[in-house]
Amino acid sequence: MSKILYVVVPCYNEEEVLELTTQKLTEKLTKMIDDKIIDEESKIMYVNDGSKDKTWEMITKYNKENEFVTGVCLSRNRGHQNALLAGLMTAKEHADIVISMDADLQDDIDAMDRFIEEYDKGCDIVYGVRSSREKDTFFKKNTALAFYKMMNMLGAEVVYNHADYRLMSKRALNELENYKEVNLFLRGIIPLIGFKTSKVEYVRAERAAGESKYPLKKMINFALEGILSFSVKPIRIITSTGFGISALSFIYLIYVIISHIIAQNAQPGWTTIIALICLFGGFQILCIGIIGEYIGKIYNETKQRPRFIIDKVLLKENENEKANNSVL
Repeated sequence: MSKILYVVVPCYNEEEVLELTTQKLTEKLTKMIDDKIIDEESKIMYVNDGSKDKTWEMITKYNKENEFVTGVCLSRNRGHQNALLAGLMTAKEHADIVISMDADLQDDIDAMDRFIEEYDKGCDIVYGVRSSREKDTFFKKNTALAFYKMMNMLGAEVVYNHADYRLMSKRALNELENYKEVNLFLRGIIPLIGFKTSKVEYVRAERAAGESKYPLKKMINFALEGILSFSVKPIRIITSTGFGISALSFIYLIYVIISHIIAQNAQPGWTTIIALICLFGGFQILCIGIIGEYIGKIYNETKQRPRFIIDKVLLKENENEKANNSVL
């Protein structure tokens, strides 16, 4: 029996690439339907994350012209992870399986066939994993490696070289809905679901058009979000470091007392005092900053504000635009 597949694609200012993305995904879904891999009710679901260009106008146009295109429009920009979650939660009501991917066509759409093969073997979650990072710059390659190693060291079960190109079954999506975090880091949350998983390797291409929506600043913020949302180890490291510094300070205190007894005319070193003040002052500010980050996240969680608000949904069951005003 064929499965209904929805391909969820978050979009933020993607007018330059959206036409090509729609063309490629339409061709892919058509071929998969012809090959009896997926059901003819399968769709593409674009999620407009408060774009400032013509992205939503293009999605509306394609929805009228293309039998595959559906759309979700958020009330405002909520970030990639929230937009992706909005699409997943909307698509799961209509699909048996959902594949998420970015709009830039860097993810190999031909890998979808292998995703579904793994699903047919009983996997509820299939991760798309880059086979190599040869096309990345030295800086990006090594910072990515450091990020994945740090996340695993801190206890988060992230999949190495995996972004957000993955297949999830309806069962897995229903369980994902039970995770209520406001500070979203789906790459860390989804492995917590459990169930049988698999990996499919693919070669990541260059961006088809437009500019990356993840400059260095956003990448750093995303990495910090992942680290601070999934581990309390940074606070434990602070505690351990504090004990270590206290021990060294105690040893140094004994050294100063002995030096004063042996050489009563010894003058305290100005350089040593300034160096210690700078060292401990900087460390204390760093500690306060890390603790502040955790307090800020706790503050956001306790407010329980909606992670996204859906303004409009375009579905093929009803050609008219429907304003759902739904929140999650």
